[in-house]
Amino acid sequence: MGSKKPYFVAVLTQILLAGMSLLSKAAFASGMNSFVFVFYRQAAGAVFYLPLIMFLKRKEPRPLSLRNFFKIFAISLIGMTIGFNAYGVAVDYTSANLGAAAFNCLPVTTFLFAVLLRMEKVRLRTVAGMAKAFGILVCIGGVITLAFYKGPYLKPLINHHLFQFHKSQTHKPHISSTKTWIIGCFLLFLSSISWGLWFVLQAHFLKTYPSPLEFISYQTILSTAQSFVIAIAMERNPSEWKLGWNIRLLAVLYCGILVTVVSNFLQCWVIKEKGPVFQAMTTPLNVIATIIGSELLLGEGINLGSLIGAMLLVVSLYSVLWGKSKELNVIDIDSNRPREVPEMMSPPQP
Repeated sequence: MGSKKPYFVAVLTQILLAGMSLLSKAAFASGMNSFVFVFYRQAAGAVFYLPLIMFLKRKEPRPLSLRNFFKIFAISLIGMTIGFNAYGVAVDYTSANLGAAAFNCLPVTTFLFAVLLRMEKVRLRTVAGMAKAFGILVCIGGVITLAFYKGPYLKPLINHHLFQFHKSQTHKPHISSTKTWIIGCFLLFLSSISWGLWFVLQAHFLKTYPSPLEFISYQTILSTAQSFVIAIAMERNPSEWKLGWNIRLLAVLYCGILVTVVSNFLQCWVIKEKGPVFQAMTTPLNVIATIIGSELLLGEGINLGSLIGAMLLVVSLYSVLWGKSKELNVIDIDSNRPREVPEMMSPPQP
């Protein structure tokens, strides 16, 4: 079970993220500002992490050096603050389909950064290397299919849904001009780049930092401060900051606790155990779970293009994971080093 635990945790992380997509969509449809939402979700996580940090510091005092502080500040800025805010605005400027497709560029961007930083190797002359390259190409094909091919519309199988009372709000007309569409596409690309770099930087930092829990706690707290500065600069209307007993509060609490706290910690643990590309390659499961959730909870039908794209992403997922598994087997046979520190999966020492 121990060897399978990272696989289970990675899948669970994507299911939690799918719930985030569904609830965030409902919150934005109700008129909630995306910058304010990001601040609130990070603040909810920080409220949990602050007492935890105080407890850990009392139990095991470990001073945070100024150098590590600036490293964590930069990592949280790149992955949490820039990534979350850019993605929220981008989806508003373009479309949800394009946003979901861009999110699944993560395996590609993470893989490229890992190769550039020599944390991953591609041996195209080996079967494992060809499987990984094939998986990346199929992933790109799946992303393109999700973004640009709709096909016949498949009507919902269920007529009564949990969030049906939001349906009148979730279909607000939004026509993007050419300029805003270009800006949105750029921001989608920026968010994908920032998350890919975020995964790789976390893996590199955790090689020398002993506590993943402290690391993700500091990231969340710093990102809360960063997100507040952005939110207050972009939204000055006090009424837009109000939360009631509605879908907005539910989305904030879910994303702040189950995503910012639980999911981010689990993700950080998987990255430390298996490397950044392993975590990134499970992101197609997020889209599949979101498509199913949209059908069951929001009453949104599924396009044929979404089904085809989702299947391509599953193929890419298992192709790359199979290739990585084959390479690990070769390392175990040809090397006397322990399995938990194979060259392919471990970032270089600073």
